[in-house]
Amino acid sequence: MNAHSIPDKELVAIILYISLFFIIVAVALIIFFYFSRKKIIQKELEKIDLIVRYQKEQLHAVIITQEEERKRIAQDLHDDISSKLNIVSLNSHLLTAPNLTEAETSEITENIIALTTKALDNSRKIAHNLLPPVFEKFGLNAAIEELCEEFESSKSVKTHYKNEIDFDDKDIDRHLHVFRILQELMNNSLRHGKATEIWIAFTNKEGVNICDYEDNGLGFDSKSDQNQKGLGMKNIDSRISFLEGTIKITSEINNGVIVHFNF
Repeated sequence: MNAHSIPDKELVAIILYISLFFIIVAVALIIFFYFSRKKIIQKELEKIDLIVRYQKEQLHAVIITQEEERKRIAQDLHDDISSKLNIVSLNSHLLTAPNLTEAETSEITENIIALTTKALDNSRKIAHNLLPPVFEKFGLNAAIEELCEEFESSKSVKTHYKNEIDFDDKDIDRHLHVFRILQELMNNSLRHGKATEIWIAFTNKEGVNICDYEDNGLGFDSKSDQNQKGLGMKNIDSRISFLEGTIKITSEINNGVIVHFNF
């Protein structure tokens, strides 16, 4: 036996130590990867949970908005249509009364015609608010032009509308969401922002449709969570989500509102 050779016992011990070292490293790697994977899965689950929660919030906002819209329509029907038709009914019964003079008959008839005309006008307005006929017949561009004209007819706001997109009539369902977003933004500008000017511009960049909206109203603190979570904003967010787009709202108090969204 060579004097410099390692004794069998020491060789076995070295092999055992090396084996033990590799086993410890392997176990450590397995534990590391296990906990890393567990952490990744946990993060993914948290992400999915956030998405589900966000979708629930969006759905809740849509349901609330629909209920509010139903209440408003029911109120309009009750106040503008039912009340007038009730008076028409009463006047019609008056016509059956005996010994009516020609003047009385003429006055009652005129009342019936006037009330019927008002009821018809109001029913058209209600139907128009639900879905403007021009939208169905001529598409989004014409509907926005008409919307701007309606706002300008109040004489309290001036609108500036530019469009560089040739909207496809096949996308009418998607376009209705774009129209409702603009309706909401314009109502907010007028009602809350007291704006006197509104700018709307549609462009297409690298195949993505973009809308830039701006007003010169009172503005608000866009960094405040409270302002971002209003019913109107949740309604807009749910529509943007449906369009698979993004939206950015920038505003400061007394400095108007700037909105940029794509769809």
